[in-house]
Amino acid sequence: MKQYVIDQLREEDYLQILEYLKGKAERVVMGDLFWINLPEDLYSEVQKEHQGCRPFYFAVNLTRKQVDFELLIRSEQIMRCNCIRYADGKQRDYIMDFADRMLEDLEMKI
Repeated sequence: MKQYVIDQLREEDYLQILEYLKGKAERVVMGDLFWINLPEDLYSEVQKEHQGCRPFYFAVNLTRKQVDFELLIRSEQIMRCNCIRYADGKQRDYIMDFADRMLEDLEMKI
């Protein structure tokens, strides 16, 4: 799995990130796994064509020691389709910017 990982979290970092993600996630799946909706203007051409597969999201997995931003763009509606794929350049930038903005918003120096 391709991921953007921020590691070496302290307990207080974990708690701050948990609260942040609870406020930003469109859907909390289970435990500390979050789904963040991808803005429609970032959909690839194939994703734009697949109306029935929308919305698309990326997963964020938070543990006590690290937070992983998965670079796989998934569908809430279907498990297997050619619209489910790794992030393209603009989608990858969005995911990494989301992670970096989170650290800035929380004033973390990691």
